[in-house]
Amino acid sequence: MAAATLTGLAPLVSPATKVLILGSFPGVRSLQAQQYYGHPQNQFWKILQAIWPSSAYEICASSYENRSKWLLERGLGVWDVYASCEREGSLDSAIRNAVPNDIAALHLPQLAAVAHNGGESFKHARHTRTLGVPVYQLPSTSPANASWSFARKLAEWREVMERHGLA
Repeated sequence: MAAATLTGLAPLVSPATKVLILGSFPGVRSLQAQQYYGHPQNQFWKILQAIWPSSAYEICASSYENRSKWLLERGLGVWDVYASCEREGSLDSAIRNAVPNDIAALHLPQLAAVAHNGGESFKHARHTRTLGVPVYQLPSTSPANASWSFARKLAEWREVMERHGLA
């Protein structure tokens, strides 16, 4: 029996987006909540709290809408490389028949860099390189990436944010 085709989330960007974080495709919990990085064990929001500690806990604990505004106000955008795919569960290795998003169609006038959140997303770096900005592979914030400590992930993420004036 084939897996159902799943549709991803809309981009979370603004004209002020300087760094665009690209994941692969939202996990089951994120799709159910219609929120990026909605799994409580995903370290995405915790990493951002550590990079931008000023009132971060209250903002991140309050609501997804507030977290999203907080992220956008700092020049960060979020989207995924896949618009849709077939997948059982949440693992990237289970993604089948993926349809890519048109990243270039976002027309982000302030874009200074693209950072891929993990290896599956980074497989599409050749497409994001056409945007004419630096492209990075960051360690995945997924709970499936247990081989990297939080501190090690944070250091890599902070370096990219600092390099582009977001930290």
